[in-house]
Amino acid sequence: MLFGQDRNQLRKVYFQSWDKFKKKLPLEPMESLIASLIGQHPEYHAFFDNIELNQERDFTPEMGQTNPFLHLGMHISIQEQLGTQRPAEITSLYQSLCKKTGDAHEAEHQMMECLGAMLWAAQSNNQQPDETTYLECIKKLL
Repeated sequence: MLFGQDRNQLRKVYFQSWDKFKKKLPLEPMESLIASLIGQHPEYHAFFDNIELNQERDFTPEMGQTNPFLHLGMHISIQEQLGTQRPAEITSLYQSLCKKTGDAHEAEHQMMECLGAMLWAAQSNNQQPDETTYLECIKKLL
């Protein structure tokens, strides 16, 4: 449901998940995760309430705004890592970071900095993401 190359189709899933959640309609597991994450980010509620205005909106570094699709997508990536326990140490590092921060959501936000740095380096160097570097970055947070 969430995988594919069509940006608008992918973004539509976010808007539909939020809309279904607000209308108390049944949600698929991924829709439930997306709606839950949007719910944890009140700063995005108005954004996801307006598909017509925001579905095709671009977010460039010059704009100085966080891309909600990227931000929530990184949360989803971390949830998938935890669910699959890949990379191998991710669950124990996450649990340790949760204990340190006292907040699972904040722990994910800190991990997202490491995830973003790993993905940026991989893209910049035209290489596969380096899990070792990612894990080392998270360890430095502890």
